[in-house]
Amino acid sequence: MRLFVAVVPPAPVRDHLERALSSVRSARGDGERPAWRWAPPGDRHVTLAFFGEVSAGAGEELAGGLVRIGADHPRFDLRLRGAGVFDRRILWIGCGGDVRSLGALTASCVDLGQSVTGRQDHRVRSRAHLTVARVAGRARSRDHGRSRGRGGSTDPADLAALTRALAVYEGPTWQVTEVVLVSSRPGAGKGGGPAYEPLLGFALAGSEQQARGAVVAG
Repeated sequence: MRLFVAVVPPAPVRDHLERALSSVRSARGDGERPAWRWAPPGDRHVTLAFFGEVSAGAGEELAGGLVRIGADHPRFDLRLRGAGVFDRRILWIGCGGDVRSLGALTASCVDLGQSVTGRQDHRVRSRAHLTVARVAGRARSRDHGRSRGRGGSTDPADLAALTRALAVYEGPTWQVTEVVLVSSRPGAGKGGGPAYEPLLGFALAGSEQQARGAVVAG
């Protein structure tokens, strides 16, 4: 199974972001462009560490480690704010609030993954973010993402304009009380994207909740 650990914003926070995205898409006429693959609101999350393919035994070890990490890290306040683009193809919303606590939590999760799996998570985690859209594969392949037409626009200037429209976004503050272990099945989701399944939530220190969800299984 393919696993990662994330902070999942509550539904009101995701709904607030979706309204902002819908407004921008409507104003720019991007809503129906096949060049974009927009992440379903329920799938949006802030990834802390990617563990990759692991065995059932390693999954159980990761779960045990996340219990300990939760006990070591107090809950904190976070909000979504600003926007940016990675590699001219991934549109993301950034994080504000107690980003120092978020960074410490991320580092602990990355270290856990390396300890259990023996693999390093080479993704850049210094800029916490929530991915909202990707350039679709077919559009990305056309002239390195510079084409226009029926497939929509992936011109860098167009990406920059979309980012500027979302740069002033700031969502409501929420308290992060848990991290969530999630399984991912590439290509099994809507529109050819990944399908995500939350497996277990692990409470942070000061939270009354307990680990919840399905038992990690192979």
